[in-house]
Amino acid sequence: MVNQTFGDIDKLAVNTIRCLSIDMVQKANSGHPGAPMGCAPMSHVLFTRHFKANPTDSNWLARDRFVLSNGHASALQYSIYHLLGYNISMQDLKDFRQYKSKTPGHPEVGMTEGVEVTTGPLGQGISNAVGLAIAEAHLAKTFNRGDYKIFDNYTYVICGDGCLEEGINYEAASLAGHYKLGKLIVLYDANGIQIDGDVEIAFTENVCKRFEAQGWHVQEVADGNNDLEAISKAIEAAKAETTKPSLIRINTTIGYGSQNQGTEKVHGAPLGNADVAFSKKSLGFNPEEFFVVPEEVQKLYNDICQSGMDAQKEWTRMYEKYSEEYPELAAEIERRKQNKLKEGWEEKLPRFTANDAGAATRKLSHDVLNIVCNELPEIVGGSADLSGSNLTQWKGSVDFQADASGLGSYDGRYFHFGVREHVMAAIMNGIHAYRFGFIPFGSTFLNFINYASGAVRLSALSKHQVLYIMTHDSIGLGEDGPTHQPVEIIPNLRAYPNLFVMRPADGNEVSGCYMKAIKSRTTPTVLCLTRQGVPQLEGSSIEKTLKGGYILSEPETTPKVILVGTGSEVSLCVESAKILNNEGIATRVVSLPCWEIFDEQSEEYRESVFPKNIPVLSVEAASTFGWSKYATASCGIDDFGVSAPASQVYKHFGLVPEVVVEKAKKLL
Repeated sequence: MVNQTFGDIDKLAVNTIRCLSIDMVQKANSGHPGAPMGCAPMSHVLFTRHFKANPTDSNWLARDRFVLSNGHASALQYSIYHLLGYNISMQDLKDFRQYKSKTPGHPEVGMTEGVEVTTGPLGQGISNAVGLAIAEAHLAKTFNRGDYKIFDNYTYVICGDGCLEEGINYEAASLAGHYKLGKLIVLYDANGIQIDGDVEIAFTENVCKRFEAQGWHVQEVADGNNDLEAISKAIEAAKAETTKPSLIRINTTIGYGSQNQGTEKVHGAPLGNADVAFSKKSLGFNPEEFFVVPEEVQKLYNDICQSGMDAQKEWTRMYEKYSEEYPELAAEIERRKQNKLKEGWEEKLPRFTANDAGAATRKLSHDVLNIVCNELPEIVGGSADLSGSNLTQWKGSVDFQADASGLGSYDGRYFHFGVREHVMAAIMNGIHAYRFGFIPFGSTFLNFINYASGAVRLSALSKHQVLYIMTHDSIGLGEDGPTHQPVEIIPNLRAYPNLFVMRPADGNEVSGCYMKAIKSRTTPTVLCLTRQGVPQLEGSSIEKTLKGGYILSEPETTPKVILVGTGSEVSLCVESAKILNNEGIATRVVSLPCWEIFDEQSEEYRESVFPKNIPVLSVEAASTFGWSKYATASCGIDDFGVSAPASQVYKHFGLVPEVVVEKAKKLL
């Protein structure tokens, strides 16, 4: 049983966290003091009475996970992590929000020790936490044996009203309840204030009833400012509920102790010197002293750190016995901990010749998934209610579902996300953030990646290796018309830093794209795949695809013009080049499945593909935006699509050989 006794030292510790947060924001002259001041009590209770971690080893596999979803309250996390003994010094607190500091304005994974996911865009953190909880449930069912609880951690979240207003949290909460993620516990900082004022101007729903309707265990703490015992007992009750995720509504006062407490004035700006002094006096601290940690508070947190070190030692002894009893499972754990791929998996990727039958690249993708998902158990993923269209469910896959649901099992690896594109992406980020070698994927029609764009951006920013398997990638989907034809999506995605946008032209390129995506451990990938069939191309290969772009076919004499395409339009370039070559116009064809990878190649290689003195015509069933970096002119679509059979749509937009040939001739 957790020690539920709290005394003066705990009150002093809470106020220490408040004052450190005040000083950080004031010194930086930037930040959000109100939420840390209000959330200090729940945070202190969580980290001193319930949270399992070793601050001296923030990568301990069995640690509990913590997500500060309202990431603007980052001063809170940094203050507590400093006290706990993470690699955050007092100087780091003083450097809050400064250039190259370990304490940026919002928590950034990879920048600050102990931060599990990047938060700040509201709603993302709580959604990532669902992914973290899914990862724990899956790994526990896959690897735990008997009393050996190798994977047995909780995922804790602090969130505010803003996170619960964002639509993505509705998707996240719905899936968490459906999956019965009993080790997901959310502490809801219900302070009733947002930037524009009282939340009642925009947010009057009964949050607790909503979460209850979504299958959550819900509790409420009336006085989150002072009643530490009630907070702790609520967390304990949440841990005891094993079949439902938990929401604890904790009523707090934003900016507690400030002369402006309970108002929007303390939300997003420093308190100011006068109010800093007022707040410190009300909290029992000397207003003339800054960045103060009383010795007894530091000792309390040192003891918590030592308890975490002891817990890791105990877990390590258990893991050593487990390794002796289950050596194969332990070897797999070690492989995945080290982010290593199984040797030889790439050798099983399919290869094609021009004599092989053509197919839609979504079908060719399915063939690859059937191989790699059985070779690499770290690949997990699913579709947003389009499995039969995206062709992402591999043979022999088991659905990830609650064990008691009768629909699948926690050791399943295939997810039915329902029509929830945004949280699908955020959950994939969370699964990857568990840091156990996961390669998650999510799938829908390419057009609907826009619904997920907030999370896709965080995939790239946080270096999450997520595969976005997007099908129906162009006007080639035909009759569904402009609402489904993603003419502007590909150029938009190409603007993201650290994101591979891949549009393979045939089977060899599909295999090559998957090889690169699976090996790229710090870069997410968007695979853009066709609904319609494409031929297997002479001159393509997996190895050439790995360069991002290459010469697919070369004329007998020095080329006078170059046709370059991606995906389904590469075969259009091949057809058009045949006509031009037959007319005596020497034409090279270049396939450019991934701009980002091509741009990483040497200048010498890139110039060998696109010599400066030869005009280039790009051909792609998408907006021409961006092609000027390679092409002299473009065949594309600078309008929205039309509803008609695919062949008619292509003809309408001039993506047919006769038009391509005519434009190529004009370049000469």
